[in-house]
Amino acid sequence: MRTTALGLTLLLTSMHAAEPQAENWLSHLKIAPPLKVPTDLAAWQKQRAAIRTQLNELLGDLPPRPPVSAFQIIAKEDKGSYTQETLQFDNGAGEIVKGYLFLPKSATPQSKAPAILYCHWHGGQYDIGKSELLQTNATPVAAGPALAEAGYVVLGIDASCFGERNGKGPDGPQQKGGAGEMTAAKFHLWAGRTLWGMIIRDDLTALDYLCSRPEVDAQRIGVTGISMGSTRSWWIMALDDRPRAAVCVACMTHYEELIRAGMLKAHGIYYFVPGMLKHFDTEAVIALAAPRPMLFMTGDQDGGSPIDGVKHLGQIVEQIYALHGDEAKPSFENSIYPGVGHVYLPEMWEKTLKWMERWVKGG
Repeated sequence: MRTTALGLTLLLTSMHAAEPQAENWLSHLKIAPPLKVPTDLAAWQKQRAAIRTQLNELLGDLPPRPPVSAFQIIAKEDKGSYTQETLQFDNGAGEIVKGYLFLPKSATPQSKAPAILYCHWHGGQYDIGKSELLQTNATPVAAGPALAEAGYVVLGIDASCFGERNGKGPDGPQQKGGAGEMTAAKFHLWAGRTLWGMIIRDDLTALDYLCSRPEVDAQRIGVTGISMGSTRSWWIMALDDRPRAAVCVACMTHYEELIRAGMLKAHGIYYFVPGMLKHFDTEAVIALAAPRPMLFMTGDQDGGSPIDGVKHLGQIVEQIYALHGDEAKPSFENSIYPGVGHVYLPEMWEKTLKWMERWVKGG
């Protein structure tokens, strides 16, 4: 087949237009270098404190979290081996937040049980939220009943713009779904804070309540989720020392690699924290969990977590864990699944249960 000069020009122009422009953008941006791993644990502890302080500042001027007395139990259902409670609390920022708590009947103030804070995903499924605990839209099994039957007290809340909070943003029911999420993000930026900071703030409020339940052993709490729920989990681990362990499925994302891969589109507006890359990339956030057990499970075909970035993160975080010596072995695991995309496989669920059994229930 003959290619005319005009045809060749159009082809080359089309190829050029399709090329990612990330390098051009990055070349004009001064971003932080990879996290420098110190030579000793004492130096890391000092650096860790500084990173946590910086993260809290980047999230913005968040209002104080409401007290646990703000929580109300508004419904209870007997499910046989466990009770399902519906909770709500006024988050002190204009919204009533609802959640589900699954309470095994074996958990009592005299026989305290381990607990799981479950963080639901995004997936564009704004109507679901906390109801993910009762469904298989994101997980191979309904996580709430499954974890309760395994002996855990389980709590999950609607994140901002999800579940019963869909259409409850500043524009009300006229803005639902992605439009409502964008409206909430704009509002919070005007208030000097981030949507992501408010999401994590509500999660930490839920953690406050979970720790306060008389049936819960507050020294044995894990946190988990897939996708946005995964990201919520590793940020919670970064900002709060109370969770004992975490399992994070998907969304182990190195931000610079995400830019280079041309995949910023893989994450919603909720995900972005102004100024992050001026200070550090996500290895600094994930590393704050050390030496507490962390399991990451990521498919190598997951566009929202470019695999080179996943490997890069794992290499640096492993060095931070190594500073803790035997205390942290083998409590960090970065599992990569060949040929797998943005999904939660049954084998991943089984691994989640074993991880929690070892590090939360058995700890």
